[in-house]
Amino acid sequence: MGSVAEEQSLIGQVLIQEELKLYAEDGSVDIKGNPPLKDRTGNWKACPFILGNECCERLAYYGIAINLITYLTTKLHQGNVSAARNVTTWQGTCYITPLIGAVLADAYLGRYWTIACFSSIYFLGMSALTLSATVPYLKPADCVGDSCPSPTTAQNITFFLGLYLIALATGGIKPCVATFGADQFDDSDSSERVRKSSFFNWFYFCINIGSFGSSGLVLVQENIGWGLGFGIPTIFMGLAIICFFFGTPLYRFQKPRGSPITRICQVLVASFRKMNLEVPEDTTLLYETETQNLSYAVVQSRKLEHTDDYKYLDKAAVISAQEANSGDLLSPWSLCTVTQVEELKILIRMFPIWASGILFSSLHAQVSTMFVQQGRAMNCNIGSFKIPPATLGVFDCITVLVWVPLYDRFNVPLAKLITRNDNGFTVLQRIGIGLVISVFSIVSAAIVEKVRLGVVETGTVVSLTVLWQVPQIFILGAAEVFYCIGQLEFFYGQSPESMRSLCCALGLLTYAFGSYLSSLLLTVVTYLTTKDGGDGWITDDLNEGHLDYFFWLLAGLSILNAVVYVFSAVNYKQKKTL
Repeated sequence: MGSVAEEQSLIGQVLIQEELKLYAEDGSVDIKGNPPLKDRTGNWKACPFILGNECCERLAYYGIAINLITYLTTKLHQGNVSAARNVTTWQGTCYITPLIGAVLADAYLGRYWTIACFSSIYFLGMSALTLSATVPYLKPADCVGDSCPSPTTAQNITFFLGLYLIALATGGIKPCVATFGADQFDDSDSSERVRKSSFFNWFYFCINIGSFGSSGLVLVQENIGWGLGFGIPTIFMGLAIICFFFGTPLYRFQKPRGSPITRICQVLVASFRKMNLEVPEDTTLLYETETQNLSYAVVQSRKLEHTDDYKYLDKAAVISAQEANSGDLLSPWSLCTVTQVEELKILIRMFPIWASGILFSSLHAQVSTMFVQQGRAMNCNIGSFKIPPATLGVFDCITVLVWVPLYDRFNVPLAKLITRNDNGFTVLQRIGIGLVISVFSIVSAAIVEKVRLGVVETGTVVSLTVLWQVPQIFILGAAEVFYCIGQLEFFYGQSPESMRSLCCALGLLTYAFGSYLSSLLLTVVTYLTTKDGGDGWITDDLNEGHLDYFFWLLAGLSILNAVVYVFSAVNYKQKKTL
């Protein structure tokens, strides 16, 4: 009888295990709050709606951003430096507000509802921008001859209110969409884990489809009107919202796990309060919660393996004599788990890798600022057709759209033969390759500008064709495929599970600081090169300046940045879970 009972028990356990395999085991839930069935939720079934949302939202964003400098100079009558500074400041704000969305998503709302709420704000901002270009009272007056009247206060308020509502809203969306898409794949399932890596490639592919589509809007804005040119992106933002909600029954949802900022502060406070305690040689004596035996694995966060660096922070996990003898519930502000301490260590280790993206982002900011102004100083005519310089950014998108499938289907298998890595290159190698390629882009821009100025000095009637800009933009697009997608995967893969939105926001923050750095460099360069009464490197008439010097400055800084990155990447310590 005993053996029969044991056999029945074993059969029962096997059946339970087989049944559990039908469900995702990463702690996610379906729309009803139940464990999600793998064959009905998540995976690539849910991703088309997320990718479609991202594609439409990016078309709306780039439909404004790609030609914003032209609107500022031709409609709001700003100078080149002032307009470039306004564009980069706004772009920087768009990439710093993700910190707000990330904290809300990780701590309170979850990624789904954060996307939903901020999408509504996004639509309001787009609508305000459209009104500022269509309603006569809110629309800036055109120039009459050489007289260009300044916009009224109401016109400025309406335009910049709409612009910065978009900056706030995109901050709520950006750190959540990529991570929400990656959440559709179960980390505990090896086959889904492989698909997740591919998801990041196609996510960035969809970003550039949206950017590519926005190039046609430049033609509408400059040849038909800015009202329609802003109205079409507003419609696409509405479509993005609809597309996102349509996929709701198929999504897997990760529940908020508490404020990541609070968790970080608790480690800092606890380690400070225990500064006089010694960290034991036996690290198993450090505080950690007991492993939970969960059925379908309602996972909070995987425990992290202890590391030996930044030992001062380990004091937060030292159990004092008073705490050992206390039967009370211990305060997280005086005693933290090893996992919680390791989360902060991970953020510290990420910092040098994160910082390397600031210069890369400054280079990328030139596509919508100084590359456009350089193009406007060139011959934009091909026969009877005039190319708006801002549309040349389409070559950046084309490069990405071509490179992503090639990378995913051909480059990875070929690189795998050499590196013996399942993904071809490691994430850190991929980022480094992108940084090196980006140097060649800005060097190309400097050479083109040098040649253009040489043509101007000869007094030739026909100036250099704008198509000379294609190589610099094409090279930068190749750099993006390596750097930007690598950065996405790095911050999702290396981040603590309770801080994934926050770490994604930190990745986006490099774009903010990159834009601000570009603004700062423009300001400093203009000041230093004009303080003695000279025209300066960057003038309203670029024929009288030396934009090539500015590009060479960026090239030098980029080389230095790549060297620092290589040193940081070689010494980077990967995250390890128990």
